[in-house]
Amino acid sequence: MLVLGSRLDDTPVMSLQTGTRLARTSTPIIDPANLKIIAFVLDGPLLTDHPTLLRTDDIREMGAVGMIIDSSDELLALDDVIKIKELYEMKFSLIGMSVIDEMKKKLGKVSGYTLETGSFFIQQLDIKRGILKGITDTGILIHRTQIVEINDDAIIVKTTAQKAAPKPVQQALRTEYINPFRSASPQPEHSDG
Repeated sequence: MLVLGSRLDDTPVMSLQTGTRLARTSTPIIDPANLKIIAFVLDGPLLTDHPTLLRTDDIREMGAVGMIIDSSDELLALDDVIKIKELYEMKFSLIGMSVIDEMKKKLGKVSGYTLETGSFFIQQLDIKRGILKGITDTGILIHRTQIVEINDDAIIVKTTAQKAAPKPVQQALRTEYINPFRSASPQPEHSDG
């Protein structure tokens, strides 16, 4: 199921074992190499470690009551998983990143995203245009397949503009239609008689 990333902010984390709320989601930890949310930082009075993390692989399901996990044993300290610790310390934030195309044209900044809750892969980026373009535009949606590169400065997406200049209209019309009954040079008529 596709959901807005903002819908997962401040989501309750429920224990299947006890039926109680353990915490609430705070910040997603996103891997910039593949745009997957690999964990969430949690907040709550019952947590002993700060920060406490929840891997997305440990979420059994998403429901009306929130994220459901087996038990509090699924909650992690920062040092429990090296990959998550590295990404946490990187402090990568998708919201607010500049988006440019391959021709270095600025398209805007990431204002939100849509993700697939089964895999937690981010599928689309919602791009907010600048102030002047924002008056006439509502924004841009970028699918993950359009992303070429993510670096420290910006997200680079495929250019949609044509790279070659289009043919002039007169030339295109002349070369598209060829009359098969008219030859370039006249042919002599043959008689069988």
